[in-house]
Amino acid sequence: MTTVLFICQHNAGRSQLGAHLMNHVAPEGVVATSAGLSPAASINPAIAATLAELGIDTSAAVPRAVTAEDLAGADVVVTMKPGLALPGPVAGELIEWQFPDPANWDADGARGLREDVLRSVRELAARL
Repeated sequence: MTTVLFICQHNAGRSQLGAHLMNHVAPEGVVATSAGLSPAASINPAIAATLAELGIDTSAAVPRAVTAEDLAGADVVVTMKPGLALPGPVAGELIEWQFPDPANWDADGARGLREDVLRSVRELAARL
């Protein structure tokens, strides 16, 4: 089993996209999760709407804080913004992506971000 951890600031947008999309397209044996440095109260509704367009249910998604244990247990850690101050060392591979924060976007604005993240996720999944 390969574990991929996606991290962003609030675990409401970018990292939720990464994890949900990876779980949607990843080969068998790859599982993704997400976390944030300062979690929001809920997933960004625009992000949830764009994922729903692909048939991905986010109703159980709850933003959570990343822990040192998360970093130690993941085979691959993907930060959705470079330079995040992580709460401990990364034991596996660290990948830094750069995507804009969709905090105040509507679904129309977030759709392009979803497609950009999906392209990156597919490339990563292909090599896992």
